[in-house]
Amino acid sequence: MVSLLGGALQAQPAKLKANDSTTPLHLLQPDYPVPYGQPKIEEVTGVIRRIYTYLDANTPTQLIDRETKKDLVPGGTFNPNAVFKPGDFRLVSYEWGVTYAGMLAASEATGDARYAGYTNKRLQFIAEQVPYFRAQVLADPNANTPMRGVLAPHALDDAGAMCAAMIKASRAGGVKADLKPLIDNYINYIQTKEFRLADGTLARNRPQPNTLWLDDLFMSVPALAQMGKLTGDKRYYDEAVKQVTQFAKRMFNAQKGLYMHGWVEGMAVHPEFHWGRANGWGILTAVELLDVLPEDHPGRPAILDLLKAHARGLAAQQSGTGFWHQLLDRNDTYLETSATAIYVYAFARAINRGWLDPLAYAPATLLGWNAVSTKVTQGGQVEGVCVGTGMGFDPAFYYYRPINVYAAHGYGPVMLAGAEVINMLKKHTFEINDSSLQMTQAK
Repeated sequence: MVSLLGGALQAQPAKLKANDSTTPLHLLQPDYPVPYGQPKIEEVTGVIRRIYTYLDANTPTQLIDRETKKDLVPGGTFNPNAVFKPGDFRLVSYEWGVTYAGMLAASEATGDARYAGYTNKRLQFIAEQVPYFRAQVLADPNANTPMRGVLAPHALDDAGAMCAAMIKASRAGGVKADLKPLIDNYINYIQTKEFRLADGTLARNRPQPNTLWLDDLFMSVPALAQMGKLTGDKRYYDEAVKQVTQFAKRMFNAQKGLYMHGWVEGMAVHPEFHWGRANGWGILTAVELLDVLPEDHPGRPAILDLLKAHARGLAAQQSGTGFWHQLLDRNDTYLETSATAIYVYAFARAINRGWLDPLAYAPATLLGWNAVSTKVTQGGQVEGVCVGTGMGFDPAFYYYRPINVYAAHGYGPVMLAGAEVINMLKKHTFEINDSSLQMTQAK
């Protein structure tokens, strides 16, 4: 018995050693830190749906008494303690302007009306509160009331993103309320009340006098561009192009293809901190402007060239994980979700519009989306997002900014990115060719 068994064992062929002669080593599966390859549309839609479900449940539309916590009847006698019922996020903020736009884009990409319904319901609610709060805000424009930022904007942060979202919702026709008075009020602030440099460039007097914040491109230009589309008035397009070109000549590093975060008129030398999300606002602004800027506008070629130069610079800084870093050119800073999502959206949008070469940029775009998708929890929260950030002139300030799932900046960009990736997947096909993701070309 033993001899028979031994004979059987001896009859088995010897196992070949895996080496370059016996094994196609190039086909070994890499240990990627995020999913690699083409995502399925239903997978992208699932990410969007999780975020929507979380936000819809945690951003209520209701007035309450801040002291008693009891609901207030809309249109009743004014209660000076009236506030919006607290949820996880504010309904009136620049971050939520991006979220409203992201929900509209998600509906357009998926055909699911729920997402646009989210935006329309909340913009309707905000518009309905104007008569209730108007007298209070006019009496004390500095009071911390729920509608102060809508009725008496104090900064571009109050005005631009909310205004752009309202115009988009109005153009889509889903909001019953007349948003035009609110839109006009926001545009009036941008055009006539925000501080400017001598040449008309939108600026702030913090943290230093005569300071340009890259963020302010997004807090102004998309609203102006959308106003041009809404009204057909060329002056809004002209102003939008002027702002982008005047910011860029001071803040865009053409050698690196990146923007600095802040520029101060009184500085002889500008410390260049290429903050991720601010560069996101910069490229998102270019995409938003090109979306509606007439083809024959004389400023269009310069904006398109700037977009391409910025995309080249950003693509060169993408990490092997698919994310971009908090400071783009310092890879010992943490990987940040909101900036990555904005770049994914901007690249995908530019590819879908024919402004960027899909062969060159689509694989990086899908890698970025795959990375972002790993930061959306099963409960719909977005992880890895830097909290609100001012301007600094030393590295530690940016390196150690906290991250938090309640940083509102992450939600709109991920909705926008998912929606535009769906559009890209509908328009282009991909394959794994020699182990790498490639866009399929017609043979």
